[in-house]
Amino acid sequence: MNSLARDGWVVAAVFRFKSRRFIALALATCDNLFWTIYEARVAANRPFLSLLQVAALTLAAAVVGFPAGALDRLDFVVSGADKKLAKAVRDASLLLSQQAQEQTNPQDLFAAARADYARIVNALYARGHYSVVVNITLDGREAAAIPPFEAPARIDRIAVMVDPGPQFRFSQTTIAPLAQGTDLPQGFRPGEAAESGVIADALSTSITAWRNMGHAKAGLSRQDLVADHPSARLAADLRLDPGPRLRLGSLTIQGAERMRTQRIRKIAGLPEGEVFSERELNRAATRLRRTGIFSSVALTEAEAITAPDLVGITAALVEQKPRRFSLGAEVASLDGLALTGYWLHRNLMGGGERLKVEGEITNIGSGYSGVDYSLGVTLDRPATITPDTTAGLAFGISHLDEIDYYANTAEFGLAFTHIFSEQLTARAGLTYKAQEGRDPGGSFSFRNLSLPIGVTWDRRDIATNPTAGTYLDAEVKPFLGFGTSDSGARLTMDGRVYRSLGEPGRLVLAARAQAGAILGATVLGTPRDDLFFSGGGGTVRGQPYRSLGISVARGFGPQFLLGGTYFLGASAEVRAKVTDRIGIVGFIDAGQIGLDGFFDDVGGWHSGAGLGLRYDTGFGPIRLDVAAPVGGTTGSGVQIYVGLGQAF
Repeated sequence: MNSLARDGWVVAAVFRFKSRRFIALALATCDNLFWTIYEARVAANRPFLSLLQVAALTLAAAVVGFPAGALDRLDFVVSGADKKLAKAVRDASLLLSQQAQEQTNPQDLFAAARADYARIVNALYARGHYSVVVNITLDGREAAAIPPFEAPARIDRIAVMVDPGPQFRFSQTTIAPLAQGTDLPQGFRPGEAAESGVIADALSTSITAWRNMGHAKAGLSRQDLVADHPSARLAADLRLDPGPRLRLGSLTIQGAERMRTQRIRKIAGLPEGEVFSERELNRAATRLRRTGIFSSVALTEAEAITAPDLVGITAALVEQKPRRFSLGAEVASLDGLALTGYWLHRNLMGGGERLKVEGEITNIGSGYSGVDYSLGVTLDRPATITPDTTAGLAFGISHLDEIDYYANTAEFGLAFTHIFSEQLTARAGLTYKAQEGRDPGGSFSFRNLSLPIGVTWDRRDIATNPTAGTYLDAEVKPFLGFGTSDSGARLTMDGRVYRSLGEPGRLVLAARAQAGAILGATVLGTPRDDLFFSGGGGTVRGQPYRSLGISVARGFGPQFLLGGTYFLGASAEVRAKVTDRIGIVGFIDAGQIGLDGFFDDVGGWHSGAGLGLRYDTGFGPIRLDVAAPVGGTTGSGVQIYVGLGQAF
């Protein structure tokens, strides 16, 4: 074999190797060996090797002699465990995580092996297994017996053997003294699985109950956890020290840069001088986070007590960049392209004021209507009247170019939003609206003053991709018309339910019901964008956008399509995960429009159904839906919808 052939064989051997990390390290070694050979040849006054020969020798040295070889085999066995327990153990292992990421450096593997003892034991303790035996061998040597500074230079085989032992159950569960009304976890009782997490939850719940009664320094004074291995029983005896009852002291603020400290205190709403409560502490932190001004909020009480019974609070804050912008797009085959965007300033005048400018252009390229667009400006101020009340001013203009009419609208209003809890929010406002446009019957003009009052009850687990919980939004909007405009009230409701079958999030049933009604006003006396249509991505997929309405005529003019004064909508979806990121969806939607009632003879109904694909991006799924009509006479053919987030 000549030199060229040898060089070609060595290069091929390196590039057949799969580890990118190995190749990078081998190339670094080549550089060192190249200069070593060069210096030796010069010192001996011998001819220098050709570049190809040097490459062959250095790469061969790297392949044959470099210590960080790839891991040949990793055996991981959890004996006598069901699938759920075995998965919990495997999920806790750093070795398996490094193997999945192709990290085969011996020092990294050695460190992961030593860490896996505690990680695996803790994972099993959390599930009530206290007779755990873990053996981790590196090429036959127990990892725990290898001195930390004698890490192996090469590791070819790792074997992990885990014996969880039996699951322990509580023989005794005592925790005292307890604050009045303390509700301990259901699992913290004799006969239940003695999971370490249940013990921790019971301790945390008990201490929190004392803290909510003013005992800020409550803590654990003694614990006795006795495991009886022959009978697989665990006795837990926890003793608490409530400490003195204290009051909230002054709030010290750290990290405020652009935000005024007096406004921070107003937004936090911490009731200084009142009895200490962890609940109030958490509410204050939530109010500060809700402004969006801070990337980090931490409220902690002082170690020392200020005479006579005050405990000071420190707010450690980190402000984030005040400006933000966002762009979005959604495409439907018949509705066309929709573009949305906004620009936001989180702290306009140093008091938490939020200025938001947002715009929308829809129905670009639609075959059924013209292009609609809108522009809105809002200015919100948190902690107005109360720490949980936000006041806002809003101004907006819009243009609608629909199938049978066009309209230009301008609105200006004042609104108040009050947050009662993380789930319950209420809003009220006063809005003046002016609208002018034209339909086949002639021009129209509307002026009215409205008082929208609404409430939102949101108990979804994840707002962008719910797998459990409920959602309800309802609004009543009385309006007073001027001139040719009618007076009346507009009522709307949107309710949603989500349920997981089996493993949470794997198979989700989702249902939605919508309803709307206009009372006291006629179709022709109501602003066009307050009327109800059905069809398109927001109501009935598979049917053309706003294709279902009411046919009306002005005087002796031609008939044209307007929205109805009554609306009902229903949607159902089955969402199934194929992988951790990819999901499929089957859905059916239906809509009903009425003039004199929900089910009168003037209106009608239609429906659509289809299949969808979801890709979870981490901040919301990318949605692709394909739908077709299955009922009604308003459309035909297949429609495609693409957007970010679930349909509802």
